[in-house]
Amino acid sequence: MDHIIHHPFEITLGPLTLTGFGIAVLLGFVIAQIVCQREFERRGHPTEAQAIPDLVFASVLGMLVGGKLYYILVITHDWRDLFTRSGFVYWGGLMGGVLFCWLYITAKKYSFARFSDVTAAGIMAGYAVGRTGCWAVGDDYGRPWASRFAVAFPEGAPPSTAGIMNQLFGTPIPPGATPDTVLAVYPTQIFEVAMATAMFLVLWRLRGHKHAEGWLFGLYCVLAGLERFAVEFFRAKDDRFFGPLTAAQVIGLTIATIGVVVMVMRRETGPGRPGIYPTATTS
Repeated sequence: MDHIIHHPFEITLGPLTLTGFGIAVLLGFVIAQIVCQREFERRGHPTEAQAIPDLVFASVLGMLVGGKLYYILVITHDWRDLFTRSGFVYWGGLMGGVLFCWLYITAKKYSFARFSDVTAAGIMAGYAVGRTGCWAVGDDYGRPWASRFAVAFPEGAPPSTAGIMNQLFGTPIPPGATPDTVLAVYPTQIFEVAMATAMFLVLWRLRGHKHAEGWLFGLYCVLAGLERFAVEFFRAKDDRFFGPLTAAQVIGLTIATIGVVVMVMRRETGPGRPGIYPTATTS
């Protein structure tokens, strides 16, 4: 059956090579910063808007530290990977980014609930853009798929050969295939870009909500957790530590549950739970 053949995207500028992943991640942070700053200004909080560049820097550091630690502690268990270029896992990066941002916001005596509410849509926008980088380099693809829309990654990271997928993900080698056979798989990177874009539109549509600050971040957690739970059924993974579920699915369900709790706790405005605007009127 015919399928799509993927080739990595990169730009060479003399001795410098820019990968599609690096470009996408950079653009993701840029988009997130623009969305967050404009939303703070729209809500009438110009001081907090000026703090967004520093917050983005904190989130980058947190993403690098958290993503790498998750990769080592959960996946490889090899501290030598601390010095490699690979292994920046999304859930670890998200948790590290949130932690570093919380430390920065607390140190500056800002409201974490306010920042989390405003940045919810921005984070999802950045994620949608950043996930295109996984497609660009052929990373984070899915299980073998017999469809004209399946994608083969002969130069992926790693290549989707039967031998590599069997060694890394426990994928059975199909009958008649050799270890060097390039398998066509689910393009789960594209699935995630599409779902993240849809979730951003939902968050963007609800950014003027009537609930207390922090409610929108709870919704973000619910959407992000359920999205990752769903896509993991198609991913090429071999970390099913919890019966039929992967570690990422368990974390996703946990974050979604936390999101529901946050939404309930921040559903009504009141003492200590201000609305999203500095006055009773909306802008």
